[in-house]
Amino acid sequence: MIRRLAILLLFLGLTSCGIYSFTGTSIQADVKTITIPYVEYKALRVNPSLSNLLTEALQDKFRKLTRLEQVEMDGDLELVCEVTGYDVKATAVTANEQAAQNRLTVSVKVQFTNKKYPEDDVDKSFSAYEDFDATQSLDAVEAGLCDTIVEKLVEDIFNATVAQW
Repeated sequence: MIRRLAILLLFLGLTSCGIYSFTGTSIQADVKTITIPYVEYKALRVNPSLSNLLTEALQDKFRKLTRLEQVEMDGDLELVCEVTGYDVKATAVTANEQAAQNRLTVSVKVQFTNKKYPEDDVDKSFSAYEDFDATQSLDAVEAGLCDTIVEKLVEDIFNATVAQW
């Protein structure tokens, strides 16, 4: 009986302060909404589906792992992102001076604004990459690479904004 009471008190203590959650976020109790507008694409090399993929992944991550209501405008939190880089470069060269491995890198600029707690604002750039065999064309592997890269970017952005890691 005493053990159960101790566990209950511990649980209540962890959840009553309003900023701890078991998903790893540290969002103040009075922060209720978030605005995540469409991710702008400003990279020179074009990938027509990347903005949509990144926007949906960010919205989905915040929907699943926070209690925040997503609103079209004027959220307590605002997460504005733009793709600033989309590049393919050789990373490994053979003895014949041919590329053996290529790397697709995506860079994103993030402006996170917390209207209630401006000290939590974040203005930062993120990048993620995936390597692929140079014998494969980018067109053949691009969709899979982008899925993996977007997953990494979303995790980094989430951690830097509401998880504050």
